[in-house]
Formats: sequence, C-alpha cells, structure tokens
Amino acid sequence: MKSALRFVMLALILLIVAMVSALTAMRFAIHGQEVGVPALVGLTPIEAERSVAAAGLQITIERQYYSPQIPEGRIMSQLPLPGTKVRPGWQIRVAQSLGPTRVAIPDVTGQSEHAAELNIRRRGLEIASTAQVEAAGIPADQVLSQSPPANATQVLAPRINLLVTVAPEPQGFVMPSFVGQALGTASRTVQDSGFRLGNVSVAPVPAPADATGAPSIVEIPPPAQPSPASIVASQSPAAGQKVFAGTTVNFEVR
Repeated sequence: MKSALRFVMLALILLIVAMVSALTAMRFAIHGQEVGVPALVGLTPIEAERSVAAAGLQITIERQYYSPQIPEGRIMSQLPLPGTKVRPGWQIRVAQSLGPTRVAIPDVTGQSEHAAELNIRRRGLEIASTAQVEAAGIPADQVLSQSPPANATQVLAPRINLLVTVAPEPQGFVMPSFVGQALGTASRTVQDSGFRLGNVSVAPVPAPADATGAPSIVEIPPPAQPSPASIVASQSPAAGQKVFAGTTVNFEVR
C-alpha cells in the first residue's frame, strides 16, 4: 500500500514538473520572438520603412500635423514608443510632419456651408467635421463658428471644424379625434389649431338587405352634400398620430 502511494505521489510530482517546464518553454518561445520597436521620429518615410522592415515590423502613416520643430515630410510621432517589445509583423503607426504652418486660416463665418467648403479647400485645407445647430433669428445653412478661428497661429492640423445652422423642425402635435363631432365644429378646430382642412367626403350608404340577408336591388339615392351639421365618421390622419403645423386633415362624414 505504501509502495503504491509513493508511486502515485512520484507520478504527480513528475506531472507538475512537466507542466511547469512546458509553460516556461512556451513563455520563452513567445517572448523570444518579440522585437524592440526602433526610434522613427525625425526619419523620412523611406528611412522609417527600412528601419521597421529590418526589425520585421510594418509602418502606417495615419496622420499629418504642422510642426515648427520637425522638418516637413519627417516622422514626428509614433506608436508604440521606441523600445517597446512587440511581435514580428506588428503595425507601427506614425504621424508625419507638414512643417511650420504656412497657410492662413480663412474666416468662413457667415458663409454658406458650400461656399465655406470651397474657400477652405482652395487653400489646401480640409474640413474635419461639420456640426449642425438650430439658432433662432439666424438663417439656415450658415457657418456660425469655426475651429481653428480665422488667422489662428500654432495650428496643428490642416483641418477646420465648422458649426452650421439648420432650420428648426416644425412643432409637432398629437392628432386629436374628431369622430362623432359636427363637421362645422371639427373644421373650425382644425383651422384654429394651425392645420389645413382638406377633402370632405360623404360616407357611402350601405345597401339594405332583403329577408334572406342578401343585399336587395333597391335604387339608393345619391349621398347628400356635407354640411356643418354632418357628423364626422372617419378622419385622416388618424387620431393619435404625430402631425406638424400645416398638416392637411381630411374628413369622411355621414
């Protein structure tokens, strides 16, 4: 019994040692393949490509910024930072310098969005983003503000953000129910609420049925013309729908 227990304990120890050895070997294998990221700031794109290729890495120029310190065309920043350990084939992201700011930022406030865009692109600049805002008393499609402002210095990127006015949305309402009301009353309510009265038609009269339940062949007189005393049988838009000022409301009366 003691011999068997000793054998089991020895087997467990050997298994634990084997697992630790395997994990250690795997860790060394993984970390042994890692390489250090070279320093790229100040290099030209060609020089940077050669440097990362020698380390088995790749490079991508993602951004361009103005810089009074880094000459135009050279790398001004990088991620990951120099010395970082990465796996072979890792993508190094860099930003390229445009050199010192040479283009004056134009003043496009008060211009239409289209005119501002033409003015900006004509100077070799770009539009980074355009936000929209409702502004009381200011016409729609007008540049309200910009960033960077006109004639700004120490500009980092050749991109301008615009804030453009838009027309306010019409006021919304929930359509009430006019069914069962007199046409005259419903019409006045519609017009007083800022809506438009549209088509008013008379609901068709169903044919009377004979003793068997089938519609009888009886001449039905033409429907009378709607009058203020006519009762609203249906409406369009239906009650409960969201509508806006100026919406046309149609009635069917009986």
